[in-house]
Amino acid sequence: MKILVIAPSWVGDLVMAQSLLITLKKLHPEAVIHVLAPAWCLDVVRRMPEAEKGILMPIGHGSFDLSGRLRLGRELREEHYDVAYILPNSWKSALIPFFARIKKRVGWKGEMRYGLLNSMRKNKKDFPRLIARYSALAWPLDKVKKQEDLEFLPYPGLRAEPVDPAVLLNKFGIKEGVLPLGLCPGAEFGPAKKWPPEYYAALAKKYLSLTPNRECWIFGSGKDRETGETIRGLTGEEYQSRVRVLAGSTTLEDAIDLLAMCSLVISNDSGLMHVSAAVGRRLAAVFGSTSTVYTPPSQDDALLIESDMSCHPCFKRVCPRGNPECLTSLLPDLVWERLIKKWPDLGVSEKVARES
Repeated sequence: MKILVIAPSWVGDLVMAQSLLITLKKLHPEAVIHVLAPAWCLDVVRRMPEAEKGILMPIGHGSFDLSGRLRLGRELREEHYDVAYILPNSWKSALIPFFARIKKRVGWKGEMRYGLLNSMRKNKKDFPRLIARYSALAWPLDKVKKQEDLEFLPYPGLRAEPVDPAVLLNKFGIKEGVLPLGLCPGAEFGPAKKWPPEYYAALAKKYLSLTPNRECWIFGSGKDRETGETIRGLTGEEYQSRVRVLAGSTTLEDAIDLLAMCSLVISNDSGLMHVSAAVGRRLAAVFGSTSTVYTPPSQDDALLIESDMSCHPCFKRVCPRGNPECLTSLLPDLVWERLIKKWPDLGVSEKVARES
């Protein structure tokens, strides 16, 4: 069986889509899986053992480009795929497998896609978790009718595989032997997902104050570099030399490998949150406008930090009230207490470590 997966355009959603790939390989061990994804997502596809090949989606996110979709569909006819799984909800995302004449085209009901999809699921509310929605597509409609019917729900698991960790660290001027705290303060979705920079800085100071071999690594895209520099500045002169702003300086593959080296990652609900979970890091995930029910990190041991305000979750990009109290009410001192309660070694000072 040869399978084409039309990937989502968001990094986090693509990481969660690995649950579908794992399910497909368990149900059809002989399957060959190709993933069509945007350029910024191909690094993630390369770290999925189930994907034999990543194919560049040359048409930009938000662009219709009917002729380009027709051309790509015709090119993909040469691959002779047996089935396509279309993960985005848009009408246009289903055009390429239709133009490629893939006999079976599977997906969820989204925009009007009747005819473009010929195996369609319509009951999203019965699958509240996104990885369950993705995984369900691999099963027959009559066998899996709700999330509880899934015989197994695999978590994503990305390969973290620097050829030589020392070479990777040297690339960014990092010495071996440090214990890094990873911070992911960005969120492409919007500011209603972003915990305040001063809160991140407060936690970084607490972490760095305990032992001199601890560092703080700040991850993200180029858009997050300014936020990273703000956090670094707020840690004060005493700690700034141990705070590295890597945002905008790494490839996504570099970030995957560096996140896998962190002793703990603190992240907004973002693509890097899902990457951190998928490489098995200890993870504290801060949720603002979004829900821990729909897109929690795919890791049983993650610390989920969210507000109990009545307006949460609102799923808005920008707080309708003008002040995202669902985030500002999550004070760093309280979060630190929860962190060291869950992972006591984080609160161990150098003196205690020497004496123990």
